[in-house]
Amino acid sequence: MSDPVSESAEMYLLRIALLSEGNNPVPISQLAETLDVSPISANQMCRKLESKGLVDYQPYKGVTLTLQGEAIALRVLRKRRLWEVFLAEKLGLDPETAEEIACRFEHVTPEDLAEKLAEFLGNPTLSPQHQPIPPRFGSVQHKHVIRPLSAVGVGERVRVTNIVADETLKAFLRTQGIGPGAVLTVLALAPNKALLVAVDGNHISLATDVADHIDVTPIEEAALAETSAMTSDRNA
Repeated sequence: MSDPVSESAEMYLLRIALLSEGNNPVPISQLAETLDVSPISANQMCRKLESKGLVDYQPYKGVTLTLQGEAIALRVLRKRRLWEVFLAEKLGLDPETAEEIACRFEHVTPEDLAEKLAEFLGNPTLSPQHQPIPPRFGSVQHKHVIRPLSAVGVGERVRVTNIVADETLKAFLRTQGIGPGAVLTVLALAPNKALLVAVDGNHISLATDVADHIDVTPIEEAALAETSAMTSDRNA
């Protein structure tokens, strides 16, 4: 049996999974920024993860998850989303508070407890913030569904699933109509790499470093997941 993975390592694997786009490595600088750590610390952790066979490290390019690393990341994400559903639907917490608390539970929840929780909740497929819940034991079918807004192409419609930022930036984005569940359309990419997006009929320009903190999922994928969830509810 492999050595246990630390909470810190799990957070790295999860963030790499969420930042991944196609087969392109996630730059260490981008990973460090989203985790609010120094590039040196991020580089050291990625080297450790590579030694455990959890990531592939390419100097000057970044890291990609191995199948083992991806499986761990998706298991952690599954636990987080399940706890979000429980806290929001059963205890009445607002979605953002539920997510904040769920992040503390995801690393200490045993696999068997997570599956009992899933069964108790009726095996949900979406979190309260419309984020896909990976299936049991992890699966590559969800890989790349969630990505940062900065990786979205012109003309794509996406739904915001999460804002990975401090409360100041979250509050600012809310004033612009950008929060979990909001639907955005990328209209243009400016020469300075700022994104012009449409939300609720308004056009908003976002710097790339801000867009990096906004996790989104393609609107087609989100709609399909929601339809599947409603069908499951009707058949229950």
